[in-house]
Amino acid sequence: MIQNYEEVTTFPKPTAEVRCTSYSSNGHYLAYTQPTHVLVVSTKDGESNDKAAAKFDIKDTFDLHFSPNGRYLALWTKPILIDKESGVWSENVVVYDVELQKEVTKWSNKHQGGWQPQFTQDGKFMAKNFNNKEIHFYEMSESLDIKKPSHKFKVQDAGASFQNFQLSPGLNPSVAVFIPEKGGKPAQVLIYNVPSFNQPVCSKTFFKAEKCLLKWNALGTALLALASTDHDTSNKSYYGETNLYLLGIAGSYERIDLKREGPIHDITWSPSAREFAVSYGFMPSETTFFDARGNLIHSLPTAPRNTILYSPHGRFVLVAGFGNLQGTVDVYDRQNKFSKVCTFEASNTSVCEWSPCGRYILTATTSPRLRVDNGLKVWHASGKLVYYREYPELFSISWKPQSIEKYPPLRQLEACPEPQQSAKEYLAKRAALSGGNTVKKTGAYRPPHARNSGASATSTSLYQKEMQSNIGSTTPAFVPGVRRVVPGAAIPGAPVAATKESKTAAKNRKKREAKKAALSESSPAPETPSSTPTPVATVSGGAAGGSVVGGVVSLEEKKIRSLLKKLRAIETLKMKQAGGEPLEDTQVSKINKEDDIRKELSELGWTE
Repeated sequence: MIQNYEEVTTFPKPTAEVRCTSYSSNGHYLAYTQPTHVLVVSTKDGESNDKAAAKFDIKDTFDLHFSPNGRYLALWTKPILIDKESGVWSENVVVYDVELQKEVTKWSNKHQGGWQPQFTQDGKFMAKNFNNKEIHFYEMSESLDIKKPSHKFKVQDAGASFQNFQLSPGLNPSVAVFIPEKGGKPAQVLIYNVPSFNQPVCSKTFFKAEKCLLKWNALGTALLALASTDHDTSNKSYYGETNLYLLGIAGSYERIDLKREGPIHDITWSPSAREFAVSYGFMPSETTFFDARGNLIHSLPTAPRNTILYSPHGRFVLVAGFGNLQGTVDVYDRQNKFSKVCTFEASNTSVCEWSPCGRYILTATTSPRLRVDNGLKVWHASGKLVYYREYPELFSISWKPQSIEKYPPLRQLEACPEPQQSAKEYLAKRAALSGGNTVKKTGAYRPPHARNSGASATSTSLYQKEMQSNIGSTTPAFVPGVRRVVPGAAIPGAPVAATKESKTAAKNRKKREAKKAALSESSPAPETPSSTPTPVATVSGGAAGGSVVGGVVSLEEKKIRSLLKKLRAIETLKMKQAGGEPLEDTQVSKINKEDDIRKELSELGWTE
């Protein structure tokens, strides 16, 4: 796609299934897979892209990874077990030189998670994980021997192993290594200058860290370490515990104090590398901005948000609530005291990106996150929709990466251009479906079958229907002038309804009667003064069949209550399914049993 939103016809289209595609971070190349080969297309400005820049004949490629300068392309292919007895697998990770169109090296890695090698910004060094005990560094050349690394980092403690590492950007690269806690020993984050691994330039030890996300700023001078555990020892959070640490290559470190309890949803560095933002806390969450030393700069009002994105120049900040939230997007002007520019709705968004020029925002709904309403929207930074396109199924989408030098910083946001015809048609269609009412509806959630009924007070949930039925005892509402009655107590002068006595209740009644008879035989009953009125009591069971005392219900009523509880659980699962949340197989099987449960309720005499 280009600025006029027309398809590039000179692009060599794939002829078979595409498993994955990737732009190089400098925007010079685009690679995509085919069943029998991988094609790399040049997307440099001023060059024709009507033919492939490189073609690598390799089958069953499932993942791609470019070096920052775009010269090297790493592929992860389907691993094949060569020798079952010795456990030898095929060399399924291959690194190619795109410019020379030749293979550089290859090795075996049967797990797709964390397979990618990492490259320095200038492409001189490549680093790969070796059994979570060592990091091997290689100087890139045409004759690279994977068995002879140029430099090695090795964990000093023989009983420990690192979980992940991250190379920094910049011309003087550093590497950050995370070692999780084990056997009572605290977790560690270590920072080394590449390729000097004798002494770390910065180290931090802490507990409550089973996993850690490492995120460098754009200059490679500071690191954010988001440590987390799956279990909260204080039992305050379902999401476990999260803590944020700031480490610098000069040796400084500190823990970022957040004023609210709850999980950390997102952390983002500004492109200027002078500040970062954190979204944290139980919903509605807090969004706070800190400088490079960890000092608080500004906090936004609490709102249901979990995503923060800076524009390429750092002028605007997008704060949104995606995933299981409504998709509300706020745009703030960072250079104008965080004044709000606009707010718009982008529901069901699974991809959100700023354009390289910092004037437009791309939102898209992709599969398999959602398999309906797949498509893309392009918004102006002022919040107006300028382009819309729908797809039967959309798997991946992104802007072409471009150098920030091509677009000068914005002094003032230009007026929104005229929306494309597709955007006008989409907005008109949405307005027609909503009946021209653009005011956002508020209130409690109502399931689809109960919406637009014109009666907001109508009971729609199973709980409300159950409360309106005659099952169990309920407390009547207070009415002025009418005496309140305790549930289960007899009302003088009122007819007593016959209630079927359960086996357990009958057994307990007989025991009480036998005990009472034994006591009456052993001691005579005391005389009751004639002035004392005889209290009125309700007896459970008997020929008269009075009301049940103490809330005892029949087996049928217990069964109905149990079935209604299952129906309420099914209704909750159906709401999650309608919202796009993936369900487990056991949860889907529960939903499929809804008809059987309703049939059993009908047989027991329960009606809605």
